Amino acid sequence: MRFTKSATTLFPALSLLALAPCALRAQTTQPALTGPAAFTDYQKSQPGLVHHITVADLPEPYATPGVDAGSEIVPRPQDAWPKAPAGFKVTQYTTGLDQPRLIRTAPNGDLFVAVSYSDKIMVFRGVGPDGKPKQIATYAEHLSQPFGIAFYPAKNPKWIYVGNTDSVVRFPYKEGDMTASGAPEKLADLPGGGKLRGGGHWTRDIAFSADGKRMFVSVGSHSNVDDADTHPAEFHRADVLEYTPEGKFVKVYASGIRNCVGEAIQPGTGDLWCSTNERDMLGDNLVPDYITHVQEGGFYGWPWFYMGGPAGGKQDPRLEGKHPELQSKVITPDVLLQPHFASLEMTFYTGAEFPAAYKGDIFAAEHGSWNKSHRAGYEVVLAPVRNGKATGDFEDFLTGFVTPEGKVWGRPVGVTVANDGSLFVTDDGSGSIWQIRYVGASSSGAAGMSGSN
Repeated sequence: MRFTKSATTLFPALSLLALAPCALRAQTTQPALTGPAAFTDYQKSQPGLVHHITVADLPEPYATPGVDAGSEIVPRPQDAWPKAPAGFKVTQYTTGLDQPRLIRTAPNGDLFVAVSYSDKIMVFRGVGPDGKPKQIATYAEHLSQPFGIAFYPAKNPKWIYVGNTDSVVRFPYKEGDMTASGAPEKLADLPGGGKLRGGGHWTRDIAFSADGKRMFVSVGSHSNVDDADTHPAEFHRADVLEYTPEGKFVKVYASGIRNCVGEAIQPGTGDLWCSTNERDMLGDNLVPDYITHVQEGGFYGWPWFYMGGPAGGKQDPRLEGKHPELQSKVITPDVLLQPHFASLEMTFYTGAEFPAAYKGDIFAAEHGSWNKSHRAGYEVVLAPVRNGKATGDFEDFLTGFVTPEGKVWGRPVGVTVANDGSLFVTDDGSGSIWQIRYVGASSSGAAGMSGSN
């Protein structure tokens, strides 16, 4: 855990000016929220608040009604700004974008952003003295709801791969390209489309194995909980699919993952990880979204089961009696998040700007709930990693996207580590990209230090 505003008030004689950077991750007297208290809403969300949810904390189905409480996006109020822990500064890198989605850092430091609903990829280069991009360009247009972006090979890439909703394509690339030098080459067809509430997932992410020999493509389910046995539209959905880099289908790498929106390869271990949206309409606190390493051949339950039963999985009551032979095969994910968070892109912190204790931790964007009576999500969380394994905790890191009255002005989608070690976050609610930098605990005595336009 880190020092938070509430923790430092316990020791008023302590000056943050005197704290070494590693002290931001020191143990505090405030324990992680557990049990029912771990399920909070936007009103309690604050930088540094730690949660730990286990399968033992999950209620029974329909303990509360399933609801449709989608948020209406409002313009950012003049006094509203994202809040980060003490010692971090948040600035608005750019705004006025049409719902920026996934963001990835090219090896040369350029930021590639999927502007999915405009069917294009944009590029942002550098940070000027005013904190704004030095250059902006449209890399490619006329795509098909692009989302995933991957550079291949990882060093000195020759290609940029793009996950359209219905295909994987690639563009020839050389370092420094801000516009595509050639037409896209289609490598593989994918089950496509969908913008339905609670299903019809359209995002497709792409990640390459550490050795570059495998291409992992995530495809979300077509529905909330349709029986995949009897719904052909679910074929090769709710899966991570494995291809060769040339686009030849190899196999279903892992299944039963309702919507692995964001993929990442863990430095050091080479493990594939997913940030996942789970199912809806079983109640406010069921089923948890999650972040997990993905086991090859692993089954994560959807649609027939979810994590938490005594025999491995808990049966979804809407598919009672189906596939009892699969119950013991259900894998419990590494980090259980709050249900309906809508967990999107994730990344491992590999930079050097943040205090050293952040190295290897996970940052994930939580787009925010619609199937929960009290809003939750609308933030970026941090999941600590120790010796290559997630602790199971998650911590509110970047908050403040909802007004005290419950009006939503920002929705985090993508998160990436820049070459200088700062963090960039896309927000499709305000159409912005935010930059989070560590400027030192001595620069602020309160959580949520922010910059200005």
